[in-house]
Amino acid sequence: MDLQATKLDVMQKIMSVSAPSLLDKINKLLEKEMTVGYTVEGKPLTKETYDERLQIAEKQIRSGEYTTQEDLEKEAENW
Repeated sequence: MDLQATKLDVMQKIMSVSAPSLLDKINKLLEKEMTVGYTVEGKPLTKETYDERLQIAEKQIRSGEYTTQEDLEKEAENW
């Protein structure tokens, strides 16, 4: 089965679901697995991975591990 046919099959199955708990499970699975962004290298990021990377970045900012725009501009002057 090709991708488009699989998508249609899944959509038809979802449309026939009447149990809210099953729809909730499907929604959570999709939220966990869907691509929400990409790394600088072009690798896909799931919401879970994106949130993990965001937490790491916030921790680095709180601990002072960052470069300011001013510092980058000074560095660029020496290129």
